[in-house]
Amino acid sequence: MLQTTDRGRLGRTLMTAYGAAAYAVFFAVFLYSIGWVEGLVVPRTIDEGPQTPIVVAVMVNLALLSVFAVQHSVMARPWFKDRWTRIVPQPIERSTFVLFATAALALVMWQWHPLPQEIWDVDATPVRVVLYAVSFAGWGLVLASTFAIDHFDLFGLRQVLRNFAGKPPAEVVFRTPMLYRVVRHPLYLGFLIAFWVAPTMSVGHLLFAAVTTGYILVALRFEEHDLTDTFGDRYRDYSARVPRLVPRPRAASRT
Repeated sequence: MLQTTDRGRLGRTLMTAYGAAAYAVFFAVFLYSIGWVEGLVVPRTIDEGPQTPIVVAVMVNLALLSVFAVQHSVMARPWFKDRWTRIVPQPIERSTFVLFATAALALVMWQWHPLPQEIWDVDATPVRVVLYAVSFAGWGLVLASTFAIDHFDLFGLRQVLRNFAGKPPAEVVFRTPMLYRVVRHPLYLGFLIAFWVAPTMSVGHLLFAAVTTGYILVALRFEEHDLTDTFGDRYRDYSARVPRLVPRPRAASRT
């Protein structure tokens, strides 16, 4: 029989493996999603797939995006986490959130019904290249924003590694590094740039961009409410100094 210390070590090892696997799956799906949105490289993109009547396609796509939005919004709330960690061990709570979010994103891309009718299509090669460059810069901003705070904490790896080392969960600290001194939510800004700056904008792409933009604007309200509850006047002062999404001259000061 395993000794108590051996069982504890095995449990920490399994949770670390689980967190690493969840991260690997997320990163693979995230990279695929870039190609899916941009219409490049991957075998099936946002404008490719079986054709269905427009009404059916719109309804199905709205349902898929709703699944993603509900999963993200509910599982990210503190009240849900408090209840969820009675079932899921705290060290893998974030990894489990990441895994569910990845599954929801994969479902959207797998079951998406394309609406390839073009709204605009930029043919001029130099302009098209510039638009792709700006869109990819948006994806770059997304990744840079995660590393500016704590990429590995955001996606659950830090938690399982600290648990494996026998360390307590890291203290939640309010910081405003780099990009977060320009806008409060550079990660969301990156997504908006990536989704809207498109050399070719189809009806399906427009639907995706519009619905995800609406979700982002709603999610920001919930997120900022939670941050205010956690950090109080410090976050209120930060909000007063730094714009939410659109940079303005001399908007932020060093914290």
